[in-house]
Amino acid sequence: MPRYKLTIEYDGTGFVGWQRQENGMSVQQAIEEAIAAFAGEAPVIKGAGRTDAGVHATGQVAHVDLAREWDGDKVREATNALLRPHAVSILAAERVADDFDARFSAVKRHYLYRIIDRRAPLALERHHAWHVRHRLDADAMHDAAQGFLGKHDFTTFRASQCQAKSPVKTLDAFCVRRDGDVINLTCSARSFLHNQVRSMVGTLKLVGEGKWSAADLVSALDAADRARCGPVCPPDGLYLTQVDY
Repeated sequence: MPRYKLTIEYDGTGFVGWQRQENGMSVQQAIEEAIAAFAGEAPVIKGAGRTDAGVHATGQVAHVDLAREWDGDKVREATNALLRPHAVSILAAERVADDFDARFSAVKRHYLYRIIDRRAPLALERHHAWHVRHRLDADAMHDAAQGFLGKHDFTTFRASQCQAKSPVKTLDAFCVRRDGDVINLTCSARSFLHNQVRSMVGTLKLVGEGKWSAADLVSALDAADRARCGPVCPPDGLYLTQVDY
């Protein structure tokens, strides 16, 4: 069966997450139903990352096997036409080798988390950034974030329901940069634990507030104890931006 790689953008607001669930519409279900409507079959798509409810993507990747050969542009255009009114868009669809796997072939995943620290509430950015009403020290956050780099046991920053076999991950990059009232936190690794990014960002906010030092963060990481984690930040500001193969 021909296999297609899909590059996907979506607004996670209102979805129960990427993966199919019984309690509401998922991004996966919306795309599968759109493909089924034009292809006349019931495909199962597999994504590179299982984003949670409210999390967005500008570069999610998935693969799907179809019974017949289609032009990639046809798959993209037909799926997009049938995805309306969902806030999901297939940016590209291309034929790939049969052994390509959106999840297991990935060599690196990139995430962005956006914080807006201003007094006024968010209007246009509502549901697309974490609103913090007081000024954060982005430079201190960046310096502390370097303590996450390298290979560590990230149990402290792992959701209790995480199903990963091991809490050990290698974080390749973590950058915190301010642009006006927006603080962009970007991180890259081959793979992440469930809620790892949101847990790290929530802890870095404590650093930005002056409540934690960089040494406190490293101590919490070394403790490998979920109870030592700072608050998990909301999903609104998190984006899966790119998957490398």
